[in-house]
Amino acid sequence: MAADRVIVAAKERGPAYAERLGLDAAEARCVARSALFSGLEAEALELLLEEARVRPLVRGQLLFLQGDPAEHVYVVLSGWIRLFRMGADGSQLTVHILGPGESFAEAAVFRMGRYPVSAEAVDCSRLLEVPAAALLGCLRERVDLCFNMMAAMAARLHRFVEQLEQLATRSAMERVALFLCRLAGERSGSCTLRLPLDKTLIAARLGMQPETFSRALAKLRRHGVATRGATVMIEDLGRLRAVARFGED
Repeated sequence: MAADRVIVAAKERGPAYAERLGLDAAEARCVARSALFSGLEAEALELLLEEARVRPLVRGQLLFLQGDPAEHVYVVLSGWIRLFRMGADGSQLTVHILGPGESFAEAAVFRMGRYPVSAEAVDCSRLLEVPAAALLGCLRERVDLCFNMMAAMAARLHRFVEQLEQLATRSAMERVALFLCRLAGERSGSCTLRLPLDKTLIAARLGMQPETFSRALAKLRRHGVATRGATVMIEDLGRLRAVARFGED
């Protein structure tokens, strides 16, 4: 019985790197399931994350600036990160909004050693920060990690292609409906959601202006979607999925 309790306790603690870094169960799953690290054996992941650390950020805090030396690769453990480029006139163009489980800055490690974008936290966030030098050292020795790296970058390219396709084939209302469906996950029936981001940032993620996002939400009222601030009430997720053409992407 004592041995059984030891096994259960070890499972609850999770992998050694999670305990060392102070990751909770959800954060450890984010790391293990991220495109960058999924499929790696526990021993390889322990070695790769030997020099990693957790980087907490408050809302509005910059992580790095466009042109800074690319010294780290990141996985979002919690919160949201905005990647953006600065225009010649000082304007900011949002390139991507990243959430839990998504990795970024992989390609920057191989391209001229500079980040091509800036990154900031748009909510209180926790990131797994992996030194680029340690990652490159492991890449030279581990073929499986090389494939994971390529898969992570291919997945990001696929998401960008998907976003372009949605711009061409889905109306603004359908794109907002699809976003809400994905936010709801596998739930069914009626549900209440809380928008994880400011509406301006959600609009940027969906490739539309904030006023277009607001109009799209208003149009969804006739399909059983009501909003109150950042709270969204959905009468029937099945009906909303039909509006979003969920499953066609």
